[in-house]
Amino acid sequence: MITAAQLRAARTLLGIDQKQLAELSGLSAPTIQRMEASETMIRGNVDSLMKLIDALDAAGIELIEEGAVSSAEGRGVRLKVRSGRTAGAAAGTRARS
Repeated sequence: MITAAQLRAARTLLGIDQKQLAELSGLSAPTIQRMEASETMIRGNVDSLMKLIDALDAAGIELIEEGAVSSAEGRGVRLKVRSGRTAGAAAGTRARS
């Protein structure tokens, strides 16, 4: 479904921290921390995973599954084509350096 590496990459692309992702997804910051600390596939209850994936989707992240059409193999993330502001700006955040 989603790996910890994909989650970290998605958050980085959006320019948000764990607390901001928790707010966007309706999950707690410790839950996001545990998800990102997973070694491979994120495990959790289905409701929490769906909240996370829905929040990433709404913020403009596309998850690339293993075997999906892509110029390279493997899993990944990419920003969806969007007009207007970035997801971080839409969420009232600024990218952190």
